[in-house]
Amino acid sequence: MRKIIHIDMDCFFAAVETRENPNLKGLPVAVGGRPETRGVVAACNYEARAFGVHSALPMSQAIRKCPNLIMLPVHMNLYRQVSKQLHLIFKRYTQIIQPLSLDEAYLDVSDCSLFNGSATLIAEDIRGAIYKELHLKASAGIAPNKFLAKIASDWNKPNGQFVVTPDAIDSFVSTLAVKKIFGVGKVTNNKMLKLGIQTCSDLQQFSKLELIKLFGKFGRQLYSLCRGIDDRQVQVNSIRKSLSIEDTFTRDKSSLEQCLGEVEKLYPKLLQRLENNNKKHKLPIKALYIKLRFDNFKTTTAQQSTQNIDKSIFKLLIEKAWYRYQRPVRLIGLGIEFSHEIDYGQLELPFSN
Repeated sequence: MRKIIHIDMDCFFAAVETRENPNLKGLPVAVGGRPETRGVVAACNYEARAFGVHSALPMSQAIRKCPNLIMLPVHMNLYRQVSKQLHLIFKRYTQIIQPLSLDEAYLDVSDCSLFNGSATLIAEDIRGAIYKELHLKASAGIAPNKFLAKIASDWNKPNGQFVVTPDAIDSFVSTLAVKKIFGVGKVTNNKMLKLGIQTCSDLQQFSKLELIKLFGKFGRQLYSLCRGIDDRQVQVNSIRKSLSIEDTFTRDKSSLEQCLGEVEKLYPKLLQRLENNNKKHKLPIKALYIKLRFDNFKTTTAQQSTQNIDKSIFKLLIEKAWYRYQRPVRLIGLGIEFSHEIDYGQLELPFSN
């Protein structure tokens, strides 16, 4: 039986900023772009969340919700430095570590002999070391697999942990809301609600074939996950699944021609990012995709399978996506999806804020 720990730092960016400036303690803090440049919230602390502020919220809206909000710029180099320190702590317990982002990771401690092999005590010790050495708080989930560990880490936030033991899996998932399942977004969740599916127990009433008919290939995963089954390994050498670049404009692009003009500016930057990535690990291209976010915050994407990067394809995709709404655009993104024969699990999502 595997022992997996999911470590998730609490309000990481905002917590690091507060650590650097103790005068911010107890005050609502948001890290991100400025409202006058149409920036968004990258992260915020719990004091800000109490006012309804959350990540990806436009900073202009965040200020309206919380007039006393303290806005801070993103200091990514600082966060990366702290993240490296986190991983040095993790390596004291195991070498089997899969980073998901700067502030969260899976740890396989199945072979760790500390604390007589108790994953619960190992997680407590990791969190204690993080607080003692880095003066930051972390939450943890402990379970026999990645799916349950990630859900469990959110159970006693902030600064807590939760364990799902093997004999408690059935009872834990039976009442678990299906929206907690990774991959179940708003559209899928609404479809499930119409079918009377609210919990994993409801989902268990459907056969695998029925789920595949209802949800396509995702139905196979749903059949396993709603039963607490997840055989994915903790991948030490996770390989990038996609690469992207995007820009949020100070002024909306009001016409298709203006949007196409932005491709000319973004494309060279994407090529440079691809070249830098290829120095580390060159991967075959599977598809190109774009993202448009309109002035009403509706977002649409378009994708085309291809083995080559081609600016003209991006322009065709922009045109296709723009005609869906034909209204001013506030953000444009260009992306590349890579081909893999191995499922590397959950990696960084494209176009994340």
